[in-house]
Parts: sequence; C-alpha cells; structure tokens
Amino acid sequence: METASASSDKGIGLTVLFSIVAILGVVGMFAAGLTGDQLVAAVGFAVATIAASLAVSATHLFG
Repeated sequence: METASASSDKGIGLTVLFSIVAILGVVGMFAAGLTGDQLVAAVGFAVATIAASLAVSATHLFG
C-alpha cells in the first residue's frame, strides 16, 4: 500500500499568493491605525482575514 501523498505546486503557489495578500491587508490595517481611519482599517482586516482563510483552504484543497 502506498501511503505517501504528493503535494501540488498549485497549492503551494496559491498559499504563497494569499499569504502575501494577507500581509498587505495587515500593512494597510496598520497604516490606517496610525492615521485613525477606522473604515480603511476595517477593510484591511477583512482582506487579511479572507486571504488567510483562502491560504489555508488552498493548502487543504491542493496540498
């Protein structure tokens, strides 16, 4: 029986892509926190949260 699994390059690539988008969302949230703009901070948080969950999902779907 074969128990090893092969990982997909698509899963790794999507995980890296969505991780970069999540980091950009965090940077936007931090910058908005310095200026006091709550709407931009909220959008940055939403982008970071959604991108992070997509990164985890890509790992599970294609990994």
